[in-house]
Amino acid sequence: MADNGGMTLLERGSALASLAEYARQALAGDGRLVLVGGEAGVGKSSLVEAFAASVAPARVAWGMCDGLSTPRPLGPLFDIADELGGELLERVRGRASRDELFAALLRQANEPGRLHVLVLEDLHWADEATIDLLRFLARRLRSAHLLLIVTYRDDDLSTRDLLRGLLGDVATLRTTRRIGLAPLSLRAVEELAGASGLEAAQLHRLTGGNPFFVTEVVRSGSTAVPASARDVVLARTGTLGREARAVLGTAALIGNRVDPRLLTAASGAAPAVLDELVRCGLLIGDDGHLTFRHELTRLAVEQAIPQHRVAPIHTRILAALRDLGSDGRRATQALPVEAQAAGDGFARLAYHAEAAGDGAAVLEYAVKAARRASELASHREAGAQYERALRFADVLPPAELAELYDALADELSLVDRGPRVCQVAERARELWHRAGDRRREGDALRRLSSALRYDCRGADAVRAAEAALATLEPLGPTAELAWAHAALATHRMVSERHEEAIAVAARAQELAVALELQAVRADALITEGCSRAIVGGDWVTPMRRGLDIALAHGIDEQVGRAYINLHGMHCTKREYAQAEQYFRAGTAYCDEHDVRTFGTCIRAERVSTLAATDRWDESLDLSRHVLANAMSASPLNRIGPLACVGVIRARRGTAGVWEPLDEAARYADGCEGPQYILYVRAARAEAYWLEGRIDEARREAELAADAAADGDEWARGEAGAWLRRTGSGRVTSPVHAEPYRLELDGRWAGAAAAWEQIGSAYEAALVRLFHGDEPAQREALSVLDDLGAAAAARASRRRMRQDGVRGVPVGPRAATRAHPAGLTRREREVLELICAGHTNGEIAQRLFIAVKTVDHHVSAVLGKLGVANRSSAAKEAVRLGIGV
Repeated sequence: MADNGGMTLLERGSALASLAEYARQALAGDGRLVLVGGEAGVGKSSLVEAFAASVAPARVAWGMCDGLSTPRPLGPLFDIADELGGELLERVRGRASRDELFAALLRQANEPGRLHVLVLEDLHWADEATIDLLRFLARRLRSAHLLLIVTYRDDDLSTRDLLRGLLGDVATLRTTRRIGLAPLSLRAVEELAGASGLEAAQLHRLTGGNPFFVTEVVRSGSTAVPASARDVVLARTGTLGREARAVLGTAALIGNRVDPRLLTAASGAAPAVLDELVRCGLLIGDDGHLTFRHELTRLAVEQAIPQHRVAPIHTRILAALRDLGSDGRRATQALPVEAQAAGDGFARLAYHAEAAGDGAAVLEYAVKAARRASELASHREAGAQYERALRFADVLPPAELAELYDALADELSLVDRGPRVCQVAERARELWHRAGDRRREGDALRRLSSALRYDCRGADAVRAAEAALATLEPLGPTAELAWAHAALATHRMVSERHEEAIAVAARAQELAVALELQAVRADALITEGCSRAIVGGDWVTPMRRGLDIALAHGIDEQVGRAYINLHGMHCTKREYAQAEQYFRAGTAYCDEHDVRTFGTCIRAERVSTLAATDRWDESLDLSRHVLANAMSASPLNRIGPLACVGVIRARRGTAGVWEPLDEAARYADGCEGPQYILYVRAARAEAYWLEGRIDEARREAELAADAAADGDEWARGEAGAWLRRTGSGRVTSPVHAEPYRLELDGRWAGAAAAWEQIGSAYEAALVRLFHGDEPAQREALSVLDDLGAAAAARASRRRMRQDGVRGVPVGPRAATRAHPAGLTRREREVLELICAGHTNGEIAQRLFIAVKTVDHHVSAVLGKLGVANRSSAAKEAVRLGIGV
């Protein structure tokens, strides 16, 4: 079908046909993102190369992700700019912002009437900015004339990989397609073996059908099949002369895409030697560059270099890069555009400098690389470069060293590395103190206070914030003082001292206006809005104003914070429809701008909304995602997911309830925020009640009430409800949100209806169970069975018997167990009405339940039937013989 370096491309016809179809769709203005996954050596690049050769006159541009220890930020975009030229190239050379680069690429690659194909290879090595670029493009493909193809290894992705998160985010987009490449069959291996004399079955067994391994073995011509790919590759290098092997080793340390001028300068190679390497097939000429035919080839060559020779080779590469101008001190036209974009050139220089052991060069280039990575919102890579610089920074005076620690703390705070931020911020404070710079020491204390808050060290955080203000106030009005007021306002707000928070935030705004500090102004407005949401009054206006300022000035951190708090406050007030818009906008922004701390935070809040609206499976899935991607993250962002996992398990009666609830309690108790304590203690009260441990449940409810004392009407209401349910004699303030007020006033029917209107059938069931008459309790039991809340249903049966109810059903109803789709009685009633063509509103009227409850039942029915919509449900019901 196609040729791959002299070997036939086999068993890829279906994949090629799919790519051709996606190309036709993209040409028609219905863009596609194609994820091509498979193990190393399975032929991902060969497939895409064969496809690219067949789609002329489409414009195809390629970008590569490097396997460097710290990837070059937006390296693939720079590669593509080098090929496309035009506006994108101009903006790269002009060091445009990341958003401008993204937009320019989309404009240039979206030309009506012409197909553009962008290929990004080896995405498993991508930096965060490149991952964000993919998110940006993926969300805008629906009306684009663009085919976006990415290749990646799928055999060793961990749950914490950046790529894993991206794959989950884009999986549900209508424009996304997947192509998975499997190893070759025995028949294909037989064809590749051809007349080599190798026994095909043995070859297939030893290579696992991996096309690269098969090809290398066949190329070696050896009848004794080597046991590893490394041996296969090195067997081929054995035919080279000594000089050619040395040059090949230098090329392997440069990377997977090699400029011949750089290789010649670093190795002293004659042109004939490069010709020899290309002739033998180990290197391939590629648009003015040399590339290894496969990354496995490069790695095998690299690993074979004696360790004592590695540093000297890197030293020569570093010197050659400097001479060719990638550090900006000589003519930049000597290298391609990715080196002209200083961030990429400095990242390469820093990498080779560290490998060479050149501390002075590391300090110079790693810091420059970090700054450029930060400009491109590749904050993880920026942090890694600052960490690299600090490994060689002991020679610096305290003030210069403190500057590096400050910068590192800022980067790590954006990517949710909470515990490490505390260490770095404290080190910066110590160094500024040693340097005698009170202004910078005060600013470091402010930075430390924020890190301590995310680390759930609330008392320490408040002390640091107060110390920052005390240190800076005698120095007069400065930017650092404005930030200190803004930080303290946040701490006062989190501590439920809202009037103080509003006053301190006002002072921060005054200084921000006078000093023209838009970020401080946005931050203080957001804090003011949070506090006004609790004490009453117009809270949306200041918070939206803060968001608008942050968006207008590209202040990513404050944009993220505004979205989180707009979402969170609407959730606190159970205004879930309004919260939804901010969740969507907030996650998209935080993901595309690499503000991981806030992206994690808004998802951590989302799990609570899902749990509160009976979407328990979704809540658990998102909780696992957040926790898996936050192993080294801020404890503050773990509280919500941990509590949700624990309480949902408790409701269902499954194992593993107390481990997450205990961890959540440890974090919450260390916080300065009573709202976290309330949330966790209420969850624990419910879990104890479900187990029949009423004394423990009562103690947790009273701790929740302590935390809710200065909270809003929803906080006081939740605490008051659990005090009543657990038999505590304590009471909370009489000002409660409506569902709780109705419950505590004895108007249980109205309370249950209010919960159903909000969208929580579970909460409505609890109200009916605790306060309703016998029919209401039976209805509650039915709902809990329908929800799969086995432990809650058992607790309901226990309470009903205590209340003297006779004939309480024992366990799930036999009708549910016997039903062919596992539907409950209520779900079958809903299905029958679906089959009859009724809307959710009509079903609610017929069954005398809330529309929100019907929504829940419809979702459950679709899930149990394994269908996506109502018409499919009706067809499946007929097939199973359970429809009308």
